[in-house]
Amino acid sequence: MKVKIKPSRAKGCVTAPPSKSMAHRLLICAGLAEGQSRINNIVLSEDISATLDCLGALGVNWKIKDKTVFIEGTNLINCIPQGNLNCRESGSSLRFFLPLALANGNKINLTGSEYLLKRPLDVYHKIAQERNFLFEPQATGIIVQGPLTKGHYTIPGNISSQFATGLLFALPLLAGDSVLTITPPVESFSYILMTIAALREFGIDVSFDISIMENIQTAKNAWPAKNTDTAKNIQNVENKGINITIPGNQKFKSGNKTVEGDYSNAAFLEAFNLFGGKVEVKGLKTDSLQGDAVYPDFFRELTESSPQISLKNCPDLGPILFAVAAACNGATFTDTQRLAIKESDRANVMAEELAKFDSKVVVKENSVLIKPGTLKTPNRILAGHNDHRIVMSLAILCSLTGGIIKGAEAVNKSYPDFFEVIEQLGIDLEYIK
Repeated sequence: MKVKIKPSRAKGCVTAPPSKSMAHRLLICAGLAEGQSRINNIVLSEDISATLDCLGALGVNWKIKDKTVFIEGTNLINCIPQGNLNCRESGSSLRFFLPLALANGNKINLTGSEYLLKRPLDVYHKIAQERNFLFEPQATGIIVQGPLTKGHYTIPGNISSQFATGLLFALPLLAGDSVLTITPPVESFSYILMTIAALREFGIDVSFDISIMENIQTAKNAWPAKNTDTAKNIQNVENKGINITIPGNQKFKSGNKTVEGDYSNAAFLEAFNLFGGKVEVKGLKTDSLQGDAVYPDFFRELTESSPQISLKNCPDLGPILFAVAAACNGATFTDTQRLAIKESDRANVMAEELAKFDSKVVVKENSVLIKPGTLKTPNRILAGHNDHRIVMSLAILCSLTGGIIKGAEAVNKSYPDFFEVIEQLGIDLEYIK
């Protein structure tokens, strides 16, 4: 699908879409809880649909009505899988469910798109080799078989927090206590805190530095670390690593939960305000643990100067921050290495697309320099690279310059009605078949 956007300004009030990150976590917790749970404020994006598909394959019964998912959970250890776990293009689903598949003990095939299966899984592969689990990558999927057992697991903290989350879902169900060590530097720690918060909501106990656990709901101020006790404790964890103790033989407890608004997608909507728009975004928790909640601070810095910004705890903001920097004063971004293993190679892809606006971008191994300049109307059709965040970032810039984006359907991954929403806000666009 191609979308043509003409120069226009967005005005109005809109509710932030639900957090995809928290929706994954709450749905999985509910699926592991025997009894019925209700998860409110769910949008069936491609990634969330993938997680629900995987839950269904593990014997979880669910139905959705008016953005509420009703879930009858399963006993993961005793259930008999019903077919493949189809993760589609969802990296979160694949990395969250692989340890659960190992914990089940049956031979399970996790399938997905060709690109998804190329994304790194070395952390789990190494665990499988060390513990003699079946881990067999194939052209269309990965066949695994455990059973996962209690013990001490060590994983690197600078690849993806999703590996820690996957193990945190599975280890509490095992017969015996476990310890998960995450070696420094620990990046995207906010996502690990979100996982622990979700586990606690469903009655699962895990423990680490008590000074952080007692203040977990105030941790939003730690991205990036600021002058608070909680922020200092979290910064210490990121630098020194972390040991998480997970008691075994636990049971998830069913419940009625609501998914909070998504800061990462709200950032695209509020970016219009930097260029003459007047958009009010409602439905965001002020005490959210989402690392992307820092975007208002970064937006302010980008409009006032040419700052240096670390993406260590908010890699998903990379594309929109690059776009804003190109339209404003330029910037230097650090801790960008992991952008290469997202839905696309985001640093190089954004450099390629921003060049069509005549923006100069220098991509290095772990940094991105965006030089200040004046954006021009793209001289070629823009490409979405099958990446929802690339498409939405380009759409913001096209509201300034005009332009055509091909592959715009990639927004279905996280924000299916993105174009309908911005059109209602006043952005002049048309769909080109």
